[in-house]
Amino acid sequence: MRGPRAGASRVRRPGRRPRLPAWTATLTWKSAVFITVMCCVLAALLGVLVHTAVTRQTVGHAREKALARLETATAAYETGGALPPRSGLDPPGLPASLRALAVEDGKRGTMVADHLGRPTMWAAAPADGRALATQVDYSQSARTINGLDGAILGSALLAIGATLLVGAFSVTRVTRRLHQTARVARRIGAGDLDARVNDPRTADPSRRPDEVAIVAGALDTMASALQRKLVTEQRFTADVAHELRTPLTGLSAAAELLPPGRPSELVQDRVRAMRALTEDLLEISRLDARTEHVDLDVHELAPLAERVARASGRGTEVRVVGDGPPVRVETDRRRLERVLGNLIGNAHRHGRPPVVLTVDGPVVTVRDHGGGFPDYLIAGGPQRFRTEGDTKGHGLGLTIAVGQAEVMGAELVLENAPDGGALARLTLPEYVRLDDGDEDPPRSPAGA
Repeated sequence: MRGPRAGASRVRRPGRRPRLPAWTATLTWKSAVFITVMCCVLAALLGVLVHTAVTRQTVGHAREKALARLETATAAYETGGALPPRSGLDPPGLPASLRALAVEDGKRGTMVADHLGRPTMWAAAPADGRALATQVDYSQSARTINGLDGAILGSALLAIGATLLVGAFSVTRVTRRLHQTARVARRIGAGDLDARVNDPRTADPSRRPDEVAIVAGALDTMASALQRKLVTEQRFTADVAHELRTPLTGLSAAAELLPPGRPSELVQDRVRAMRALTEDLLEISRLDARTEHVDLDVHELAPLAERVARASGRGTEVRVVGDGPPVRVETDRRRLERVLGNLIGNAHRHGRPPVVLTVDGPVVTVRDHGGGFPDYLIAGGPQRFRTEGDTKGHGLGLTIAVGQAEVMGAELVLENAPDGGALARLTLPEYVRLDDGDEDPPRSPAGA
């Protein structure tokens, strides 16, 4: 069950762009930005259109009024009568460009300009080489336009805020359902096959399902089908193992009655292998069904690990790191012995000596010096009945070790050592007694 040593390295590339915060990738944030941008664009467009139309109308009205007054002033000038108020020849404050238009080009024109600190609409016409001009107060029109601009800006901000609130409420309802679906999917991936989304739109046939409800319904259907399939397989495995127990017991008893010799030894060896496989299948079925119950107690880790190594009878080297007080762990002794026994047996069976068991605090490592774990095992964990390189074993040892470690609250990591060989690291909850005699709860293993 060994293959080429799998190595992995991560290289930091220079010049990489800084990563944005994780919340910027959420659908709610993206929807809020999109709604805000679209509201701003629409508000700006409508504001420009309204401002342009009102300004054109206001300026046109003031221009007509100024030109009408200029007509009156021109008629009075031609008849030699008195000019109307706020009219005159080359009056002070007349914009130079408007004066040039009347005097040099001989044309009439209007212009808005500040005069004595007030906005004024000027109208001018040629008069014997001079400019006859009149003025109309433009202050009220300017205030009207400014007030309109303020109203447009306030209305736009109010509309954007209201749209954001309504949009955020609608999007949040959708994203909340999506998050619920994702949580259920993660629970199913973690082994909780009873988890379901149960979206209200899928349960009520009178309500038309939306896209989120369709996804939730598909996930529930998939989970139900997967659960049925796994339950069937678990039941089949357990039934086969139970049915094999009875004939194997009789076969074992019959093998003991055979006359001594090589044929008898071969038969007894195969019977033992079949019984071990049957017991492993039963254990796998119990782990799959999640019916195992741990029997926790406090144990000194180093002596327990040494006993398991000696019991293997394969010359496993044991190393205990540190000279401090003995490390105690709260665990299920039978399951821990099973996990360590499987790891040691796997190392001897598929690796090369020396096989070293190291106890460092609450961490136990089992290492061999063979070719290392295959790539598929490191990437996805052990697979049942899959072996590489030889025909020894049935691929259940590491599967059972991983399952039993999870049941007793430990963390088992399978990796390859940097200088070669397979490395299995088991981290157990450490039991700590405080100085005043009170007992501290066990520490959870790192990463658990």
